[in-house]
Amino acid sequence: MKRLAVLGSTGSIGVSTLDIVAAHPDRFKIVALTAGRNLALLEEQIASFHPEIVAVPDEEHAARLRARLGADGPQVLFGIAGLIACAAASPADMVVSAIVGAAGLEPTLAAVEAGRDVALANKETLVIAGELVMAAVARAGVRLFPVDSEHSAIFQSLEGHRRSDVRRLILTASGGPFRNWSLDDLQKVTPRDALAHPNWTMGRKITIDSATMMNKGLEVIEAHWLFGLPVDQIAVHIHPESIVHSMVEYVDGAVMAQLGIPDMTTPIAYALSYPERLQLDLPPLDLCRLGRLHFSEPDSHCFPCLGLAYDALRRGGSAPAVLNAANELAVEAFLAERIGFLDIPRIIASVVAQHEVTAADSLERILAADRWARQIAQEKIDDIQGAFYL
Repeated sequence: MKRLAVLGSTGSIGVSTLDIVAAHPDRFKIVALTAGRNLALLEEQIASFHPEIVAVPDEEHAARLRARLGADGPQVLFGIAGLIACAAASPADMVVSAIVGAAGLEPTLAAVEAGRDVALANKETLVIAGELVMAAVARAGVRLFPVDSEHSAIFQSLEGHRRSDVRRLILTASGGPFRNWSLDDLQKVTPRDALAHPNWTMGRKITIDSATMMNKGLEVIEAHWLFGLPVDQIAVHIHPESIVHSMVEYVDGAVMAQLGIPDMTTPIAYALSYPERLQLDLPPLDLCRLGRLHFSEPDSHCFPCLGLAYDALRRGGSAPAVLNAANELAVEAFLAERIGFLDIPRIIASVVAQHEVTAADSLERILAADRWARQIAQEKIDDIQGAFYL
């Protein structure tokens, strides 16, 4: 039986992970859970899966949860120390890293350094600290199993083939809700518009990233570190049906692809059970009913975030960490209706252009770059909001 720690258990990936565990109680046991501020859902999960240790954001939430659970409840910790304890000190065999954003880096790195395999749904870990994390993976002799549908598809399409025979990786992107919109149309986008993804049900932040195509840019950077290919061998195709989850093109022209309905259950389950496949209660892919699949090039004019991510990867060092931090602040401000949709790439581009790239070979340097970018991005957000009142 595989023991699991789930970081981010009340988010969409965490909930789907626990659904898989509930359907296969003979295969998995939950030993640790971490969550944000949704204590009601976390309490339900604790009652269902009986973890030994849980972590919440702060001391206030920890005190409330302890009072509600009573003396028979699990150990309740809080803050970054609590996250790290769940990732590295719990008796887990595998850690599911599903915390959103840069907050997932430290506990994920701690899990790796403690010798835990990681099912990685937190792409920001590799975006901001790919060199550091992959070096730790090599030292510890553990494995990262990709949970993102695109990286899982590449992982599966590489199985049984030599990496030296790969010509390029092709990440597919739905294009989000605005793939056919003009710049004039995008000027009027509201958070409600951007959160209406046509294919996937995801958290708020990643849904906005999909709408700007920054999500695909972050995935390009993640793919570089996961699969060891240079930036010029990683392409992106718009594929609105979200059926072909990604592809690998080989030097002889053969292309291997992984197809499936747009549902995160399959890639999560494969990461948990590799190399086996679990029986899942999902509808089959009916290509005859679907009829056609479409592909096109990304629109870099209307969606510059993808190009910003490619540029950051080429610059290397601390540039991707700065890109990610500026994006997180800009998305948060957009969701709070403090800036417009097109202000997101403008802020990111301005912060990255202002940054002097440093090495990303230590956690301290990476976190310093992250803090700097957040401060500069916040100043630019405040300037934009201030202009609204002039």
